[in-house]
Amino acid sequence: MALYLSEDDVKQVLTMDMALDGVESAHRDLALGRASDTPRARSRLPQTALHILQGALPDQGILGYKAYTSNRSGNRFLVHLFDAASGQLRAVVAADYLGMMRTGATSGVAARWLARPDSTIAGVFGAGWQAEGHIRAICATLPLARVKVFSRKADKLQDFCRRLSEQTGIAVVPALSAEDTVRGSDVVGTVTTAAQPLFEADWLESGAHINAAGSNALIRQELSEATVRRCAVIAVDSVPTALAECGDLLPLLEKGRLHERQLLELGDVIAGRRAGRESAGQITLFESQGLAIQDLAVAWRVVQAAEARGLGVPLPF
Repeated sequence: MALYLSEDDVKQVLTMDMALDGVESAHRDLALGRASDTPRARSRLPQTALHILQGALPDQGILGYKAYTSNRSGNRFLVHLFDAASGQLRAVVAADYLGMMRTGATSGVAARWLARPDSTIAGVFGAGWQAEGHIRAICATLPLARVKVFSRKADKLQDFCRRLSEQTGIAVVPALSAEDTVRGSDVVGTVTTAAQPLFEADWLESGAHINAAGSNALIRQELSEATVRRCAVIAVDSVPTALAECGDLLPLLEKGRLHERQLLELGDVIAGRRAGRESAGQITLFESQGLAIQDLAVAWRVVQAAEARGLGVPLPF
């Protein structure tokens, strides 16, 4: 019988290490031809939009989809998992917390493979729900000593930094300015809904790695064209998804200042099929749009952990 897992159930079992393992496995499977992923499709009404991502991980025994609605009142997320062999529904998983952890874990995996392994200082733009997962993930994958956070909502920033310092055991502190966030940082993260670039290209240090997680539509742009052009390595979740959604890259692609062949998929780096960072001085970039298989891999690990602890409610079908 299929299982339903609530947000509370997910929070009881999902760890960042579990999310990192799931995301990395999904990218490796995709690179090796052992997974399929269908880019996000959207149905829009004047007040509400429905978004669906679907995919399959046959080596992990699952296929399924994430569906979520966005409305002025909020977003609602559900992951549906099916058994790959029988087609039977295995679980329906509430996926707000899961999505936050998965999005953060994707940045963590990218930093593990593209940032300098001796990175100790990070600068992050954004102090919202998604930024929490981002910081937790990079702290779990790099030997960071300090994370500087810049946010337009300065009134909430102190509490955010205090809470993340307690969660990670690493000094998470408010940045003085956008420039202070970037200068001196080995890793720069952008986790915002910005429509204009967040920082100047010449603020980046030699050898920096950028995780850009917020530009998933043409109307959103966190990085300037000059910043993208400074990057020796430009990695994406998947090329088809980036070509459809990445607001940071689409203007350069349309102008011919960037070519599709210059984009490499993160899974190819993980699987050893493509080189990532080749020198300490290179500036590297990862553009994160999100894939269904990332959610499916993490949700499957959550389901297995929840079953072992007797969590969840059986569904009558």
